[in-house]
Amino acid sequence: MRVGIIGLGFRLGYLGYVLKAVEPDFEIVGYVDPDPAGLPGLQAKGISAGKAYATPEDLIASEKLDLLMIGSPNHMHLDHIRLGLEAGLKIFCEKPVVTTIGESIELARLMNRYGHERVQVGLVLRYSPLYRDLRALQAEGKLGHVVSIEAAEHIEPYHGAFFMRDWRRYGRYSGSFMLEKCCHDLDLYNGVVGARPQRVASFGGRKSFVPENDPAREGINDVELFHRKPSGWLGSNRVFDSDGDIIDYQVAIVEYENGVGMNFHTNLNVPDQFRRFAIMGSRGKAEGDFVRGYLNVHEQLTGKHIVANTYSATALSEHYGADEQMAADLLANARSGVPLPVSTLNALEAGILALAMDEARMTKSVIDLRPVWDRFDEALHGRTG
Repeated sequence: MRVGIIGLGFRLGYLGYVLKAVEPDFEIVGYVDPDPAGLPGLQAKGISAGKAYATPEDLIASEKLDLLMIGSPNHMHLDHIRLGLEAGLKIFCEKPVVTTIGESIELARLMNRYGHERVQVGLVLRYSPLYRDLRALQAEGKLGHVVSIEAAEHIEPYHGAFFMRDWRRYGRYSGSFMLEKCCHDLDLYNGVVGARPQRVASFGGRKSFVPENDPAREGINDVELFHRKPSGWLGSNRVFDSDGDIIDYQVAIVEYENGVGMNFHTNLNVPDQFRRFAIMGSRGKAEGDFVRGYLNVHEQLTGKHIVANTYSATALSEHYGADEQMAADLLANARSGVPLPVSTLNALEAGILALAMDEARMTKSVIDLRPVWDRFDEALHGRTG
């Protein structure tokens, strides 16, 4: 399989290694990136990234590609997706797929014109064993009708500090922290609910990564923790006085079209991180944690503990066993059209929810998404221009 990469950062450098481990015939024939942070990692594993090209247009014109992979900074995704679609290519794009409501509607127009199956998005948690088990149990009726959800993603200080130092600290490039990092989680729970979010409220800000919390003020100068994860493009050493505009904590409440309610909480400075959920249904409750590796289900009528699954990290995966499964499924889809568990439409719906959370936070208002969905559906299903 011949693959070209636009944006060879840390993530696609790692995914290139995973794809090569899953499929020995996987070959990166060329890439476009003025400063390819992911290239040394590939080279250290003996994997070639092919020829360096100056522009995406040069790459697409010069190479016969089975798959175009996009890992450029988020604000560039739409233009790179458009180039790939116009060239007739199959595309894999890292999440989040786009960074604004306007871009979401424009991508919906492109999907209407070029087809819904041409672009796949790296919402890797959909491939995790825990989530697959959860959806299977839900399909079996173990939960009944979903009533409400409590969910959170909290990351350790080294990871939070990375966001304060990386290009992702600027909303104009990343979209926001909620979009960049938590679109995974929002997509999972959108899938469980089976309906679109309708009304959103949110609150948050920055209280951890601020100057008064800098350990250096207390004479603690060993700050390796906050620089453990390397940053790439536009990287900075500033953690507690970051010039970025992202938050370091946020809470949100969501009402879905079918009446399901959800609260969601994220924090970037949690020393014992977790990524957990509790899903309350009419027939049972599911509780799980991707980081701590468990899924428990209790039956509503009897209180009986009917599922007690545990999960372990794999040597290859950064995401609880999901990366190698995603790689295998992506290759099968590119070769023969095998359906994937997540679509570009799912990614756009999760992204719009994240962006609505940020709008609600900044405007201190409840956001009604119904007008957005009307515009989105008109673009998705309307006439091609």
